[in-house]
Amino acid sequence: MADANALVSSNAPIQPRPAAQAAQKQGTAKGPYYVDFRARTAASWGHAFVWYGKTSERAVEVAGLTPAGDTFAYVLGHLTWVPSETGASYGDLDPEYLTASYRVYLSEPDAKRVFAYIKKLQASSPVWNAETSNCTAFIGSIASFMGLKVPLRWQRPENYVNSLKEMNSGRQMVRLSSE
Repeated sequence: MADANALVSSNAPIQPRPAAQAAQKQGTAKGPYYVDFRARTAASWGHAFVWYGKTSERAVEVAGLTPAGDTFAYVLGHLTWVPSETGASYGDLDPEYLTASYRVYLSEPDAKRVFAYIKKLQASSPVWNAETSNCTAFIGSIASFMGLKVPLRWQRPENYVNSLKEMNSGRQMVRLSSE
């Protein structure tokens, strides 16, 4: 887990009403868990990834798909498949690199299912390729599992995350199971 010092949703009200504050403290206003689809700058194209965790905690999990290694692996990954990494990468925790964000809240039972899916996806994504197995396809799989509409993966990460938010009308709560 990584410590995220600036976990402030851009959709959060600045001065919540007392009833909303009480509900947020109990974790029931939007859901006690979240998945935040994010994009950030990078040396070339950009990068898409997710933060996920519990709203009442500062610690966050990070998942994304990147080529393992250095610049050579990235360049080679435009021609063939290269080994991948699926955890946090350089810049994923730095707010100054963030270019887009779309946070969706979940209940505890749904979060358990989604978080298990993310872990399974991380374990079953051994390769990266710029055209087929890239970062936007990775976060798109998570969004699709959550029942969200997903855009085509061949977009810059910032555009992908913004399109994901727009296609889902900024929907803030996802329900996978009946509670």
